[in-house]
Amino acid sequence: MTAHRLENYLRTYRKKAGLSQREVAFLLGIEDGAQISRYEKRRRLPPLETALACEAIFGIPISELFAGMRQSVANDIKKRRLQLRSKLQASSPKASTVLATAHKLRWLADRKDPLVANKNSTLS
Repeated sequence: MTAHRLENYLRTYRKKAGLSQREVAFLLGIEDGAQISRYEKRRRLPPLETALACEAIFGIPISELFAGMRQSVANDIKKRRLQLRSKLQASSPKASTVLATAHKLRWLADRKDPLVANKNSTLS
């Protein structure tokens, strides 16, 4: 069982860097710090470009900055991966698709517990 993670750690890493919301906004090219506050309080999800910029600013991978979201997405994918495997196993593939179906099932089996960077990392 994995520990519950916060949706994001933007505030944590901003504080660790000693930056104000206004300073982070400046680095991101945003007018003021209000948008940063919305990201930190999880009222808004930053666009991918902004998330990548946060990674560049703090030197922390997106998967760690948004650890809780990453965990939630991974749980959803795991459930759907199991559903897909069940569908594939229950189907009666045509002779022309037997190898493709077998390949998909092997691929899914290899991802039961994928190795992911920062999966067990902690804040230091």
